[in-house]
Amino acid sequence: MNYPIKVSGKVEAVLVCDVPGSIASSRKDTIRVHLAGIPGDRHYGFTFPSNGRYPQYPRQTEIRNTRQISIISQEEMLRVATDLNIPIIKPEWLGANLLISGIPALTFLPPATRLIFPGGAVFIVHGENDPCLHPGRILQEEFPHLPNLAAAFVKAAVHRRGVVAWVEHPGTISTGDTVTAEIPEQVLYTQFLRA
Repeated sequence: MNYPIKVSGKVEAVLVCDVPGSIASSRKDTIRVHLAGIPGDRHYGFTFPSNGRYPQYPRQTEIRNTRQISIISQEEMLRVATDLNIPIIKPEWLGANLLISGIPALTFLPPATRLIFPGGAVFIVHGENDPCLHPGRILQEEFPHLPNLAAAFVKAAVHRRGVVAWVEHPGTISTGDTVTAEIPEQVLYTQFLRA
């Protein structure tokens, strides 16, 4: 596969979803990443039980875990916060594992994009992370004076919620690291379906 485009950004925060009974994550200085994901994270594992995101399977069917890592963009979250008239959206509230700055339109990184970190970790982008009500409910708790914030978050975060990825190579990631996105050559498949 040809990777003709390289874009660099910065890791603003590393987090682990290790809060029992919650989707929330907590900040760390450095995380060690295994092939199965981040140890202690709620998304750790080579497989996981399917849910509503996978209508091809009955719920709880064991499938490959391509959602080991959740990555969001600092710039995109600032835009969502502005649209919702709130001062900030913390990555902890979204259950994110990485907050990255400097990569334009991070949510639109195409599948098969490689994210390379200086500590050896390499992720493969699976695709866009669709927004859902769970983080919206956390936002609603943080800003109880704003009615219907949970539903408003889902609408405002469409195409800005970041991406999910799986681990291709283990390593470490620290706050302040550079991340390089190697973006594959793209051809829009739907052009071949037009009559």
